[in-house]
Amino acid sequence: MEEEMHTDAKIRAEIGTGCSPRGPGCSLRHFACEQNLLSRPDGSASFLQGVAEKSRERLIRNTCEAVILGTLHPRTSITVVLQVVSDAGSLLACCLNAACMALVDAGVPMRALFCGVTCALDSDGTLVLDPTSKQEKEARAVLTFALDSVERKLLMSSTKGLYSDSELQQCLAAAQAASQHVFRFYRESLQRRYSKS
Repeated sequence: MEEEMHTDAKIRAEIGTGCSPRGPGCSLRHFACEQNLLSRPDGSASFLQGVAEKSRERLIRNTCEAVILGTLHPRTSITVVLQVVSDAGSLLACCLNAACMALVDAGVPMRALFCGVTCALDSDGTLVLDPTSKQEKEARAVLTFALDSVERKLLMSSTKGLYSDSELQQCLAAAQAASQHVFRFYRESLQRRYSKS
């Protein structure tokens, strides 16, 4: 399965609602998704979110392996190719979201969907969901979580910077709340895609 990110995605949904009382910095940027972009692979998806390579690859692979029902297809190789065209911030979360949508588009059986959400903590402890590249550079900590769609359970976390235990819990709670918006977007994208065919 190949996945490619384009800036001219056909399906767009706007997400701008705050998910905590922390204010306007705690909202998600716009999402865009297009599936079945490529003709040869079984599944493909473009996932845009907002306008350490081997480590990122390992985190994405481990997250996919945690949800794919591989026992249904023994001796089968599943390849997900992610091509980063631009990085407007929250890259790992965007890659996780693209990987999930590509797996769905290919019809790969999974025990649950998953999504990625990135949080940043600035110098005074203010939490910012879905930070831009600039916000990530200025943040004292950046935390990315992969969550499943069934129980919002943590599948993977990647952190960089300094934060307290309470800030970690605060970021995880914000990511779990934000994941509802991502999963709603997945549903709406799939409904639009399959209502056309």
